[in-house]
Amino acid sequence: MTREEKSQVIQDLTAVLADTNTLYLADISGLNAQTTSNLRRACFKAGVQLSVVKNTLLAKAMEASDKDFGDLPTTLKGNTSMMISEAANAPAKLIKEFRKKSKKPILKGAFAEESVYIGDDQLDALVDIKSKEELIGEIIGLLQSPAKNVISALQSGGQTLSGIIKTLSEKE
Repeated sequence: MTREEKSQVIQDLTAVLADTNTLYLADISGLNAQTTSNLRRACFKAGVQLSVVKNTLLAKAMEASDKDFGDLPTTLKGNTSMMISEAANAPAKLIKEFRKKSKKPILKGAFAEESVYIGDDQLDALVDIKSKEELIGEIIGLLQSPAKNVISALQSGGQTLSGIIKTLSEKE
């Protein structure tokens, strides 16, 4: 690879890093062709972009990026695959599910929700990250709960004030 080609790859990787808020680094080395194909298919279905990267070029792209990747570049040893997704927890869920059948991929590190996670032991923490849509759904559910209690109290209390008060007090 010529110096110009390497420079172009670094520029392309820097642009990719600028456009994403979720980056996972994983080790998928040693997977046979069938297992690798299954992983790529699972990534496609989950909306996760999987690509193998050269460590030195990715490290230079991270340096050139405006984002603070913290200690994440220290994980760039051995074989590295990059997983990019819109949902912060999608790659973690995919890795966890895939590892029920295989020992890999192994999580090296991740950059999700502007935080850096280092090591495979962080997988469960990453799975638990909620997307904005999930958080909004939970908040709406919490806000609807008191309204549902009042409506059900109105319906079950015989629509009298004493019946409503009695029903609401029994639900608490």
